[in-house]
Amino acid sequence: MIRILIIEDDEVTNFIAKTNLEKFGYKNITIALNGQLALDHLKTNACPDIILLDINMPVLDGWDFLDKVNELNLCSDIPVVITTSSFRNDDKLKADGYHNIIEYLEKPINFQHLNTVLAKLKSKKVEL
Repeated sequence: MIRILIIEDDEVTNFIAKTNLEKFGYKNITIALNGQLALDHLKTNACPDIILLDINMPVLDGWDFLDKVNELNLCSDIPVVITTSSFRNDDKLKADGYHNIIEYLEKPINFQHLNTVLAKLKSKKVEL
């Protein structure tokens, strides 16, 4: 079963994401409302199979979260899908600098496409 960590500060977006992912059969979903809470979660739990990461959040934003994960070598090879309302080309270019970002999705999220990404990930990992 794929373990999904959603890092997103908007509770409505989290509800929509969780509901849509559950429709595709994903049940093991954890939500963190900012990067710091996600970092704390990673320190005390097994690494997820994939992280859905918003960029603009309070406390610790998406970029700072990724930098901290790499700095602490904490689940730093876990695939990340950026899920953002940012249409800035600079953010897309910055995402290219992170080895584990596998997709950059702008909101509103196309969950059919996200399911395709998750299915590809699942097929590559036998133990899932």
